[in-house]
Amino acid sequence: MNSITVEELKQKLDNKEDIKVIDVREDYEVEEANFGADHIPMGSIIDRIDEIPKDKEVIVHCRSGKRSASVIDSLERMYGYDNLYNLEGGIKAWADKIDSSLDVS
Repeated sequence: MNSITVEELKQKLDNKEDIKVIDVREDYEVEEANFGADHIPMGSIIDRIDEIPKDKEVIVHCRSGKRSASVIDSLERMYGYDNLYNLEGGIKAWADKIDSSLDVS
């Protein structure tokens, strides 16, 4: 599985690269802390598959990286995606290393 660090993602965002970032956490988690990613809860991924492009880099994240890894594994096996990257450490790592103002418990 492809992965990306929070530092690498921050650089891509700062450079305004043509990527898509998807947050697969639940609604209440996104309300508590987020950094502007598109929100598609894990349970809605299949219903909203048309929102996940195959022609650009897509970074998937959750709280720690476990749920996003599961989502990526399913999308790769079932739908042939090869452009997905798991955010190492999820939003917890983002809060620790990039934006300490986020309250991720």
